[in-house]
Amino acid sequence: MAALAYTLGKREINHYFSVRSAKVLALAAVLLLAGCHLASRRYRGNDSCEYLLSSGRFLGEKVWQPHSCMMHKYKNNEAKNCLVDKHIAFIGDSRIRQLFYSFVKIINPQFKEEGNKHENIPFEDKIASVKVDFLWHPEVNGSMKQCIKVWTEDSVAKPHVIIAGAATWSIKIHNGSNEALSQYKMNITSIAPLLEKLAKTSDVYWVLQDPVYEDLLSENRKMITNEKIDAYNEAAVSVLNSSTRNSKSHVKMFSVSKLIAQETIMESLDGLHLPESSRETSAMILMNVYCNKILKPVDGSCCQPRPPLTLMQKLAACFFTLSIVGYLVFYIIHRNAHRKNKPCTDLESGEEKKNIINTPMSPLEILLQSLCKLGLIMAYFYMCDRADLFMKENKFYTHSTFFIPIIYILVLGVFYNENTKETKVLNREQTDEWKGWMQLVILIYHISGASTFLPVYMHVRVLVAAYLFQTGYGHFSYFWIKGDFGIHRVCQVLFRLNFLVVVLCIVMDRPYQFYYFVPLVTVWFMVIYVTLALWPQIIQKKANGSCFWHFGLLLKLAFLLLCICFLAYSQGAFEKIFSLWPLSKCFELKGNVYEWWFRWRLDRYVVFHGMLFAFTYLTLQKRQILSEGKGEPLFSNKISNVLLFISVVSFLTYSIWASSCKNKAECNELHPSVSVVQILAFILIRNIPGYARSVYSSFFAWFGKISLELFTCQYHIWLAADTRGILVLIPGNPMLNIIVSTFIFVCVAHEISQITNDLAQIFIPKDNSSLLKRLACTAAFFCGLLILSSIQDKSRY
Repeated sequence: MAALAYTLGKREINHYFSVRSAKVLALAAVLLLAGCHLASRRYRGNDSCEYLLSSGRFLGEKVWQPHSCMMHKYKNNEAKNCLVDKHIAFIGDSRIRQLFYSFVKIINPQFKEEGNKHENIPFEDKIASVKVDFLWHPEVNGSMKQCIKVWTEDSVAKPHVIIAGAATWSIKIHNGSNEALSQYKMNITSIAPLLEKLAKTSDVYWVLQDPVYEDLLSENRKMITNEKIDAYNEAAVSVLNSSTRNSKSHVKMFSVSKLIAQETIMESLDGLHLPESSRETSAMILMNVYCNKILKPVDGSCCQPRPPLTLMQKLAACFFTLSIVGYLVFYIIHRNAHRKNKPCTDLESGEEKKNIINTPMSPLEILLQSLCKLGLIMAYFYMCDRADLFMKENKFYTHSTFFIPIIYILVLGVFYNENTKETKVLNREQTDEWKGWMQLVILIYHISGASTFLPVYMHVRVLVAAYLFQTGYGHFSYFWIKGDFGIHRVCQVLFRLNFLVVVLCIVMDRPYQFYYFVPLVTVWFMVIYVTLALWPQIIQKKANGSCFWHFGLLLKLAFLLLCICFLAYSQGAFEKIFSLWPLSKCFELKGNVYEWWFRWRLDRYVVFHGMLFAFTYLTLQKRQILSEGKGEPLFSNKISNVLLFISVVSFLTYSIWASSCKNKAECNELHPSVSVVQILAFILIRNIPGYARSVYSSFFAWFGKISLELFTCQYHIWLAADTRGILVLIPGNPMLNIIVSTFIFVCVAHEISQITNDLAQIFIPKDNSSLLKRLACTAAFFCGLLILSSIQDKSRY
């Protein structure tokens, strides 16, 4: 009964919710969300700097998340590059002095808080030509006014950034009297025009007063209450916001520190001054406000203008627009023709005559429809990660954000299980399942920011290695068994691997190496192909006649291993090869190929291990040493039990070692040699028991079929800022946002998979003469891309 209910439940779900209906729902969600965000931008404004300066929340104890955008954590060398030849001035009381110290420590972490606190404090980095001054003016009075007035004179050099604020001293000295508040308002009114004048050429910020923790205040500060602070803040805001008529004030309110203080003031030592972590957050916000528009960090979307369209992006937009228009015209003409040929009624018999029958779509219609859908999808990619329509947030790792989703998908995977069509080792359903659950774990790893937790990082490295292991196993098995080294097979694989990435390189203006996994798989496929296709071509059919051919293949594999070892330990030779034009255009990132060398070297042996495993398995299978019948163990019971025990111990041993890692660099150095242990252990555990080989999870297998699209699409429509952050479609509700964005993301990945398959049939014909013509057109297309890329590079620099 339970099995029947389970089967009926799955059928019910599949009957009412198909993939097609899911995609329609996803499209409706995108249109609705885009409309809502556009309306919100028009109503609330589109300046992320205002959000950075005024709103946000803590993700953890010390991680501040501004509303709607991402904040970059600046290092001292970045800060110096941004502030070269700049002068920054802090004017105010002891709280502003604290902010000054925290700001300077971003530039020079060794700077110490020393000297007389109630006087001016200069800082200068002569090498970077950066000057930061603190000017002691604890009250808003004539002294502060005179200091600011000097800068308004034309003959005096003005600071590039001015951060001012004061109030607590006025409250303290005048014992919180109302007369002092009135005088404060008069004084700030007289200063406001001067600040407004400076704000036309410099960045001017007025820091609103943070709350205090009244219980910790000393007796001589008891008059500084939060009620008084709020009154002084209201006075400052009302005066500065109304200092200009009929236009918005250029003086920016730094009010976000109030929100930060509300969460952290309890940690204060004296109830008045903020703890160091809070001051560092405020200083980092100031650095983001000024430097993001200059350095344009990928993970600092606050205060960044939308990047201008490149020449290739404009051409891509024109191409997709023409494709959409072309498909619509084709559809209208086809529909009108269908109406003309509609079945008509015979007046004598009263029966309908069917003049036409439903015909399959023509290649032209498939091409136009696929390009039309691809154009709309690319528009969504651009809106998510290049336009400023949707919001972005920083990642924040907690154990629960990683492990709870893992448990959830594991339960779903177990729920959707079916019998396999065949019970061979690593059969198609099983490899799809393997790819599927690995891809889901990797996605959760990326969105949760789990790379900061070393044990998880090391286990995910094994999952990436397992993908490459399957690349070696799968392609070796195909060439070994079928002996098909034709150009059609090569082109088909290369097209399916690279089509989406090439389009994204153009639309999202990113280098090919940015999507590192696809170049990695592509290069390894070509290595496998060249290794087996070169003379002498040794395939299973030929090798069956003599063991000599097996020895010859092992020599080929040994030579491949020798080449891998040479390149792995000769970085110079590796970089020279891949720095040659035009390879450099594909494999360079940030002007060099180091990232490519690092990625390749990290899993350098695992593809070879996959090829060697495939050769060993297929040889044993051919000699009928393995028992692959339904429900049968792979070997005799005794051998199976021994191997199963060794596999479990090996699997757990690797996990213990990975969990005890303390240094990422050292563990990465060992990873290429030892990752195969856990991969082989998993294969044996999954395949030795007959019952384990006979079932698979259709849930995981479904995701496995679109694993490459999922891995690539996540960069821009699930994550954000090129994987550095998280896309926010529904602000204020992280759980609902993840559900909706994930649903859209999976639907898009599935649709792209279908588009790729459809276009592969058109662009990669089986006829060799037609294929060669297509290859010539492809070569011309990539030559055009290289020329356009060179033009773009010159215009940038």
